[in-house]
Amino acid sequence: MSASLLARIEEEYPHLSKGHKKLADYILDNYDKAAFFTAAKLGEVTGISVSTVVRFATHMGYEGYPEFHAALQEAIKGKLTATQRLEVGDTQLAGVSILDTVLQTDIDSIKRTLQTIDRDAFAGAADAINGAKHIYILGVRSSGPIASLIHYYFKMVYPEVILIRSTSSSEMFEELFRIGPEDVCIAVSFPRYSKQVYNMLSYVRDRKARIIALTDHPDAPIASISDFVLIARTSMLSFLDSITAPISIVNALILAASGGRHDDVVTNLSELERVWDLYDIYEKPDEDEPVREESPDE
Repeated sequence: MSASLLARIEEEYPHLSKGHKKLADYILDNYDKAAFFTAAKLGEVTGISVSTVVRFATHMGYEGYPEFHAALQEAIKGKLTATQRLEVGDTQLAGVSILDTVLQTDIDSIKRTLQTIDRDAFAGAADAINGAKHIYILGVRSSGPIASLIHYYFKMVYPEVILIRSTSSSEMFEELFRIGPEDVCIAVSFPRYSKQVYNMLSYVRDRKARIIALTDHPDAPIASISDFVLIARTSMLSFLDSITAPISIVNALILAASGGRHDDVVTNLSELERVWDLYDIYEKPDEDEPVREESPDE
């Protein structure tokens, strides 16, 4: 569904039954709590039966409460402050194994991403990267490390890769002002969405460059102005977001794009290996140290 769940609840409000309006009121006023309630808990706090809660979910266009619940969590990720996230996390993680919970959440995010990723958009993004004269990479705040990872590997393959490092809007425009129709901008944006990134991409759009968006939801602000939208599902873990699925998409995009330039990759990596060896960049095994052979009894 393209429209925000909270917006749809507001639109449907005049047409809801009395019980459904009571649920809607609670969700709209307490979305930071409601998004983490079971159907039974939501019914308990509102004084509504579980069956009415489930009917509300189906009325809003979902197959059942689990699907509605997931959509509500997606809808609020960009709305919660860091303090609200921490409070939610304290409730989520109380009495559970943090290690098990985080790893299982990451597994679920990758599975959801694999099921819903637009494969045509992914292939189109890889082709656009290979055909670009310059590749600009944009990501700020918590999305910055993902942008840096893309830059690190792409600069081994492509001659003109520019990472927009500044957090100053004026300096970001200065770094982008040469972008043009032959170029590509890869933009990374996850909750809480940065207005800076959207403003930069509006300028990129005006300059006729192609935009590849890596974000978490089709309703994310940058999705509407991008040529290729790659959705990587994230999960809110207390005050931070899991970026495991986004990193997986980045890994796949790097391999897919660089696969179209196999000979360049071989040449570039061979030269890099020569330089790394010449300047003793990496640890090397001691060639004089004998290799110990294990006996059959060990």
